[in-house]
Parts: sequence; C-alpha cells; structure tokens
Amino acid sequence: MNNNDLQNQSDFGEKIAPKSPKNHQYSERRTNTGERKAPSRNYKKQPPPAVTASSDEPAKPQRYQRKDTKKISSPLRIIPLGGLNEIGKNMTVFECGNDMFIIDCGLAFPDSEMLGVDIVIPDFTYVERNRERLKGIVLTHGHEDHIGGLPYFLKKINVPVYGTKLTLALVESKLVEHGMQNKVKLIATLPRQRVKFGCMEVEFIRVNHSIPDSIGVAISTPVGTIVHTGDFKIDYTPINGDIINLARFCELGKKGVLALMADSTNAERPGFTQTERTVGESFNNLFIKAEGKRIIIATFSSNIHRIQQIVNCAEKYGRKIAVFGRSMVNVMNTAIELGYLKLPKDILIDIEDIDKYKNEEIVLITTGSQGEPMSALTRMAMNDHKKVSITAHDFIIISATPIPGNEKYVTKVVNELMKCGAEVVYEKMYEVHVSGHACQEELKLMLAMTKPKFFIPVHGEHRHLKKHADLAISMGMRPSNIIITDIGDVVEVSDRTFRCTERVRSGALLVDGLGVGEVGSLVLRDRKHLAQEGSVSTAVAIDMKSGEILGVDITSRGFAYTQDTDELLNQCKELVKNVLLGTDIKAQEDWNAVKQNIRKEVKNFIFRKTKRSPMIIIQILEV
Repeated sequence: MNNNDLQNQSDFGEKIAPKSPKNHQYSERRTNTGERKAPSRNYKKQPPPAVTASSDEPAKPQRYQRKDTKKISSPLRIIPLGGLNEIGKNMTVFECGNDMFIIDCGLAFPDSEMLGVDIVIPDFTYVERNRERLKGIVLTHGHEDHIGGLPYFLKKINVPVYGTKLTLALVESKLVEHGMQNKVKLIATLPRQRVKFGCMEVEFIRVNHSIPDSIGVAISTPVGTIVHTGDFKIDYTPINGDIINLARFCELGKKGVLALMADSTNAERPGFTQTERTVGESFNNLFIKAEGKRIIIATFSSNIHRIQQIVNCAEKYGRKIAVFGRSMVNVMNTAIELGYLKLPKDILIDIEDIDKYKNEEIVLITTGSQGEPMSALTRMAMNDHKKVSITAHDFIIISATPIPGNEKYVTKVVNELMKCGAEVVYEKMYEVHVSGHACQEELKLMLAMTKPKFFIPVHGEHRHLKKHADLAISMGMRPSNIIITDIGDVVEVSDRTFRCTERVRSGALLVDGLGVGEVGSLVLRDRKHLAQEGSVSTAVAIDMKSGEILGVDITSRGFAYTQDTDELLNQCKELVKNVLLGTDIKAQEDWNAVKQNIRKEVKNFIFRKTKRSPMIIIQILEV
C-alpha cells in the first residue's frame, strides 16, 4: 500500500471502538449488466451545452490547514434545501467552483395546521439568485417527494432535466398538466451512464426501490467522489429482475469515496427489508380467501411492481381488472406504454362495464391507501362514489402503510368500510405491504461497501438521521467525520475539510390553488382562527354629508347559534352605534382608527359574554 492509499483510507479501515451515544461529536445543528435499451420517447440523449457561469462567492477560511503550500482545490459545497428533518420535498444543491447542479425537486403534503394548502415545495430562492451557474437537475426516481416540485421550479428556472425513462415520463405528465409540454429539455439516461456538469460528473447507478427505474449517483468532483444513494433497498429477487448494482458500489469504495449521503428512512428498523415478492405471496393467499367476493385493492399508484403482482393473481384466478383514480390510471397507462407493466390480453375492463360481471370475477385497483378525502376508496367508504357501493360481498385490501400524519385518515376509512359490511385487510393484519427503503443491515452494508471518509445521513426526520449516524459510529466511523445537517446548511467537503460553514435561505413555499408562496404564517394564522372560533362581520352605512348612521348589520359565521345569539348580536349593534356616536364622522378621512376601535369594543364584549374570540371583520360604507 503506497502513501496515497494510506492517506485516503477511510475510517472503516481503522480500529476505533464504538462510542457511547452521549459522547457523540458529530454536529446536530439546526444550524449488471443487462441494461434496457434507450427510451423510445422524444428525450434528448446528449448533455446540454455549457452554461456561462459567474464567479462564486469567496469561501470562508478553512479550519484545517496543512503545513505544505500546495494549491488547494475549491471545496465542494453541499446545500440541502429540503428532505432533512422532515419527510418530503427532497432537494439538494451541489456546487464546485462556478458550477452547480441539483438532485431532485420534490414536494411534501401539508400537515393539519396548513389549512387550505394543497402542497408544500422547497424554497429555492438561493438557486434563483445563482441561476447563471446552474447546469441541470438530476432525478433519482419518480415519487412525488422527489419530482413533485419540479414544474414550479422550472417555471422560474428552465434547465435540462436528467433521469431514467419512467421518471421522465412521469415528469412529462406533470408538465402537461402545467401547460409546459415541449418547453423543458428532458434528457433520458441509463444506469452506468455519465453526465458532466462543468467540473463535476454524475454517474447513474441502479438501485432497488418501490418504483422501477430508481437510481443512486456517484458524483466525481475535483476534491473526490461523493455517493448519493437516493431512496433504496437491497432486494435480491426484484419483480423485474433488475438487482441493485452492489458491485459498482464496491468498486467505488475500493477506489475511495470521500463522502456518502444515504437514505435514512428506515434507520430505526433492524434487519433487512423484505422482498416485494412477499406481497405477491400474500395476494395469492388472500385471493383464495376472497372466493365468491369482489376484491378491491388500494395501493400507491407508483408501485408498478405491486400492481404487476395484482395483475398476475387476477389472471391466475380468472378475474377481470378495473382501475379507479386519476393518478392510478395515468401511471398505469404510462407504465404499459413503456413496457414496465405487462397485462394479459382482455384482462383490463372499463369501469363502466363492472356491473356486467359477477363479484367473484372482478378486481378493482384504486387509489386511497392514505385515506385522502377525495380519493376513490374514501368516496366508496362514504357511499359517495358514482360507480361502486361497498357491501358485505366486498373483500378490501389496503396494500400500503400510512405515511406519518395520515394514520387517523386511514383508520377512519377502514372503520367506514367495515360499517358497510366489507371485510378489510391491512398491513397490521397481513403482509400486504413492504417498504421501499433499506433497514439497518442494508444501511450497514452500504457503509461497508462504499467505505466513505465522511458521512451525511439524509432523507428523514432528525431521529432517523441520528440513528443512521449511530449505525456508522458502531461500524468504527469517527463521530467527527459525521454531520447531521438541516435544510439551508452549507456543508463544505474536501480531503482536508468537512464542516458546516454558513446557512442560506431555505424553508417551505405553500401552494394554494394557483398561488405559490402567497400563503404565509399570517394567512395560516387567520385560517386557523376562523376554523376554531368563526367570525363576526359588522357592516356600517354612513351618510357622509349629514354624519347620520344609516344602518348597522352584524352577521356571524362558524361562531355560535343559540337562542341567545340574536340578542347578543343586537347588543353588538348598539355597541357599534355608541362608538360611532362618539366619533366626528364628518371629519374622518382615514377610517382605520375607527375600525380598530369598533373591533376592540366588539371583541371584548363578545369575550365577556361567551369566553370566545371570533375574528371580527369591520366594513364601513360611505354613502
């Protein structure tokens, strides 16, 4: 072993005893072959022309300095703008010198406090301010939390998008919805293909996940190689036969990996993630159990491998398939077109024809596994579906696990389905779902294969990131070589540096209808106030010539309605009149002070009488 080999040896080659969690030094700042042919769609295969870039901001002084005066390369800057300390809206910026590219641009779903909000996307202000340096976007796979924010980003910064053919097909569908078809350069790539972004080069590596065509990446930079796993698991028997390219990860580890960024979603789960074929075996048993009944299966529309297994079981037991839900129909059509989903001839029937078949001859595949209010399964449960009514002759399988925060919605749907007499099977009862993310032993295997010098756990809440860091430490990695970051943190990486240097603007943009970022904390506060307390609206008509009060009208919404409410509102009218009588109406040019006074008096009066604080809305009409 030469001197360079010794210098680049990772911590996994050193005998370092695992340290107790209380002594962790890492930062917890809030501060293989057999590839498919090229795609048949109209995606470009060559990288875009180079983009002229401006000079980068000067780097801050380095913490670690060698005694020699050898010229130091510009460090790599890694800037997560989403996907850390949260589930969803994954987006990471990579910068080196004057070059920049992005991995993923996803969305998150709003929580219970974000009333009226449709989706949440990353705040990409930093990228906007450095748009002249941006060379392109790389997508790891086609899930919403990795591609859902892309149309909103591309409306502001139109750059080439790189991904595998299924991923780009799903992106293309989104662009059509946003009126952006044929306006964005989509460049299809294959595993083991390389794409240059200035001084950086990205290699695509096949991984297993719950959607086909998922990839991890190896990023070659002037300071070393960075491996980003994307969302992954290790499945030795995948449905489509495309096994994760473990050999390539091992090759990279042998050559030397400067830093590893790895999926942390299941870092708390011991052992290995089960193969997707487990679900297929369960489906087979449940199809036998459901003899004589209509089968309804709810799952993620993007889980094409699972849909394929449903199709296989339906064919085996002589059942026809009907599909419900817009996203399910769209994804299945795309997967069939591209050859990822194989359907026997005449097995698929139109939803309009389901009444022509007996219950035991039908399988319905639908959306709604997360209890979404407007999904097909939820509408069935609430007897609000135009085509399907749930009865005791239905056998329903929910083939998914609730996303954190959706548990109560799923429970409600299950209860309503059971009230209709249906038999319902879900994950806690039967093995009808397996995760698409690696558990602890797979995460340890990835660390062992790549042997990184530095480690950045990604994709998960803080507890997932910390547990993943603990796993690395248990394998002999120095705590000082691990950083748990937050969105907005700038991590500088070189062979001599590994640290957070600064923060950039980051956060969330709330999408409400056609508005992006228009809904902020104040709007959400008002919506919450309205939802909890209701409103009381006061309209006053005033003759400006005479100063006479022509009328006062008070109405309430979502506040209260009792026998005493009318009397309460009448008292409020008198209160408003008294406030106005004490005001020189003719002299008023700005009514804001008067409105504030009325609002204060009405609010205090209502609180004294009801111990409630509705939103008070004042309108003055000048006649």
